[in-house]
Amino acid sequence: MTLNEIAYNLLNLVRGGRSNQDEHISLAQIKFNIKHYRAVFIRRDYAKNGFTSRHIEQDLGCVHLEPVDATKCCNLPSTCIVYKSVKAIPKTIRYNFEEAITYVGDITGIDTIPLINSNMVQFLPHDKYTNKKYKAYMINDFLYIYNASGLETINVRGVFENPADVSKFDECSTGNCYNEDSSEFPLPMDMLNLINQGILNGELKLLGTTISDTTNDRMQDVSKTPPTKKE
Repeated sequence: MTLNEIAYNLLNLVRGGRSNQDEHISLAQIKFNIKHYRAVFIRRDYAKNGFTSRHIEQDLGCVHLEPVDATKCCNLPSTCIVYKSVKAIPKTIRYNFEEAITYVGDITGIDTIPLINSNMVQFLPHDKYTNKKYKAYMINDFLYIYNASGLETINVRGVFENPADVSKFDECSTGNCYNEDSSEFPLPMDMLNLINQGILNGELKLLGTTISDTTNDRMQDVSKTPPTKKE
């Protein structure tokens, strides 16, 4: 199902299939809550089972790299050149003690580049056996590759908070462009039921009790109690 289909389904459920053009419940708000609950349930599922389904994983396609000075001070250049992703990597769902980045490697999607903590980079030159190998690490939202002289592109996959963020990376020629109207929302169907229950019993339950506009004046109707009969 697409994100739009999930959002319209929730709106129809809360309105009993009788929504109108002056509906005061925003679809954008419903979509935000769907993404929020998705992140919560994926994190809980991973904490319990330690498994990442391919149905929630997204592929960034070709992530382009550029050589940059490793210094953090603009007026204090260093002689250390590292390779950094041109674009910021989308925010991932917060797993326990690790990034929800499931793969970093070459553009074939097969040959893996190990992802390490940035504070381990200083020790890599002293590694007797792997000091010439690629290593990946994150600083802020950018991905860096150690020992990557001449490397121009890599492939990255992960579980991201906002699935639409991958559209900044996907190249349309690969058929991976994300679109809320036509692309499958990265979510297993069994988890969709949990999201529906959470939203219907939470945010939409509160919003659904407010009164829609039926008089076509762009204002919420005022509920009127019927007059009591005099005996």
